Amino acid sequence: MSDLKPIAFYLPQFHPIPENDAWWGVGFTEWTNVRRARSNFVGHTQPHVPTELGYYDLRDGATRAAQAELARAYGIYGFCYYHYWFGGRRLLQAPLDAVVAEGKPDFPFCVCWANENWTRRWDGGSDELLIAQDYSPENDRRCIAELLPLFADRRYIRIGERPLLLVYHADLLPEPQRTAATFRAVARAAGEAEPYLCYIKHAGAQAPEAYGFDAAVEFPPHGFLAQTLTDQVDKTNPDFAGEVWDYVSMAQGALARPLSPSTFLSVMVGWDNTPRLQNNGQIFVNSHPANYRRWLAAVVDQTRRTQPLEKQLIFINAWNEWGEGCYLEPDAQHGRAYLEATRDALSE
Repeated sequence: MSDLKPIAFYLPQFHPIPENDAWWGVGFTEWTNVRRARSNFVGHTQPHVPTELGYYDLRDGATRAAQAELARAYGIYGFCYYHYWFGGRRLLQAPLDAVVAEGKPDFPFCVCWANENWTRRWDGGSDELLIAQDYSPENDRRCIAELLPLFADRRYIRIGERPLLLVYHADLLPEPQRTAATFRAVARAAGEAEPYLCYIKHAGAQAPEAYGFDAAVEFPPHGFLAQTLTDQVDKTNPDFAGEVWDYVSMAQGALARPLSPSTFLSVMVGWDNTPRLQNNGQIFVNSHPANYRRWLAAVVDQTRRTQPLEKQLIFINAWNEWGEGCYLEPDAQHGRAYLEATRDALSE
């Protein structure tokens, strides 16, 4: 039996919350953007339409169970939930809170602290600040203390005995080594093993030891190069001023990079954030299931050759980033083809 553990990033923004009601309109969820997207050029498929799971609400336990069942059936080991924590204030917490409270689905999980400020630029607006991170030594202690109950869950993903914790932007931490030391000290004082700290590897990120972290996690397309195809598309939206990139060239470049035991490898299902940025989106073409399978199969081989058994993790961006055209869940265009490609790549 393989020790390889593919972990898919999981977006919880598929249920309404008061903050999003106030900022984006009553009833807003990720589906609001997904439904309104339109094609920008010939051959550009929008909107993307979910099939088996439908336009779900993540407050529904049956939906969460169906997601886990699908993921497990096609070889996904667990989900990495985005954890939106702002100095004690949490957003979009309902799905994971329900998973923990109900003890189901029986499916492994970990979290990634999404430690960016929220602004309107996320949805194509201004830099108006909606909610900010407030970094301080006290908030470092509060942040990790509030995660300890998650670590205690038997489903929480560990590396060896250590709970796996990701931070989206370590370079935004004013003193990342202080934060890392605090996280470990608070966990030890509570009788928990020190968390295995990882950060998302954005362009320009330093080595893990510079932040006091254990490892980095790749996060395509961020920090990856690709061939630009913008001038080669036949626009159907005259207002489109975004960029079009080639998925295959990015995958090839990713596979040619130097390997490091302190970096966990990742693959991307696709990328098209037209739903969020209709006229200014970043779109990858040629991202069909066969190309994804080849990339993932190669990353599987690289991981097996370079990582010890307890660290054979691969990250997939993503399980359900519908607003970024980056999801494994079945849709009207491909059905289960991306899930089938995942299973096939893992078995090669």
